[in-house]
Amino acid sequence: MLDIADELHRWVEQGRDFAVATVVAVGGSAPRRPGAALAVDADGTAIGSVSGGCVEGAVYDLCQQALEDGESVLERFGYSDEDAFAVGLTCGGVIDILVTPVRAGDPVRTVVAAALEAAAKGRSAALARIVSGPRELLGRALVVGPQDVSGQGGFGAHPELDRTIAAEAGAFLDAGRTGTLEIGEQGSRCGAPLTVLVESSVPPPRMIVFGAIDFSSALVRVGKFLGYQVTVCDARPVFATEARFPEADEIVVEWPHRYLERTEVDARTVLCVLTHDAKFDVPLLRLALRLPVAYVGAMGSRRTHLDRNERLREVGVTELELARLRSPIGLDLGARTPEETALSIAAEIVASRRGGSGVSLTGAHTPIHHDATSVPARRIGSVA
Repeated sequence: MLDIADELHRWVEQGRDFAVATVVAVGGSAPRRPGAALAVDADGTAIGSVSGGCVEGAVYDLCQQALEDGESVLERFGYSDEDAFAVGLTCGGVIDILVTPVRAGDPVRTVVAAALEAAAKGRSAALARIVSGPRELLGRALVVGPQDVSGQGGFGAHPELDRTIAAEAGAFLDAGRTGTLEIGEQGSRCGAPLTVLVESSVPPPRMIVFGAIDFSSALVRVGKFLGYQVTVCDARPVFATEARFPEADEIVVEWPHRYLERTEVDARTVLCVLTHDAKFDVPLLRLALRLPVAYVGAMGSRRTHLDRNERLREVGVTELELARLRSPIGLDLGARTPEETALSIAAEIVASRRGGSGVSLTGAHTPIHHDATSVPARRIGSVA
């Protein structure tokens, strides 16, 4: 549910009762990943989505029922071979959905509210909820932050269960991961088996665009659309201005490699080098290709690319490091305009992130979704 935290946090502040339906497991070609949510308040207002439209009506009804009776429910939806118009996923997938009422006075409301507030304000938080097991535990929740060891809330069962799930949720949060785990009711392999959904909310990933040119302006807009925190960096103050990049989160006037030396990056950060000027590119890429970031791309013609690679080799960049460089940047879309080029770059970033091939889906026999869609729940004590 943390994917719609902004809206749900407002509902909590307004004192609204609501029920939230969350995708907890998927199989096949399901349209939404675990953690995707749809919520319905007591007045019938709905926000979010769990299936892209396939089963929204049925889930809406489940939310209204949960608000009335105060009971959490786990429901499975799949494709109906007998009737393609029946409630089901016409894409052929299967999704399990947990519906949880969040009403005034419910113990779960305080826990959910804490997770929603953290996510809405850009703080890291992980929300753990029991999605299968003894009926009396279904939907119970615990929230942890980056420094928590015990978390807030609990499950009201064995005390070791709270401690174990808090530790596991903290590990999920460190990785910025949403998924499920299996655990015994007593916090280990003992007791009735439970399945726990852990949703992680972390600050948005960074996109750093080097070079304040027209193509950069278009890329900033696309980066924001994809949910990145976007920084534009250029050593030339006449070009790196708020007037030229009104949608950027940050504009830095500094030599690119010096800025990259001092700023924070992580395994989700993408670096887009659009300067195509050797005096900027070479020291910048020499550093960038040695950082643990998700993507490094550089603009330029094929001739520029070959010349730049030779310059990088001369300053000690290895062949293994050069192999990380996406250059010329972007996928082959035949792009010419800044907007088309930005789309090409963004497409390559998404393909790199999700493991896509970049080829047309028409006539292909590869999966549409390349990221893991039906990974079994991780069991406590197993290797992740």
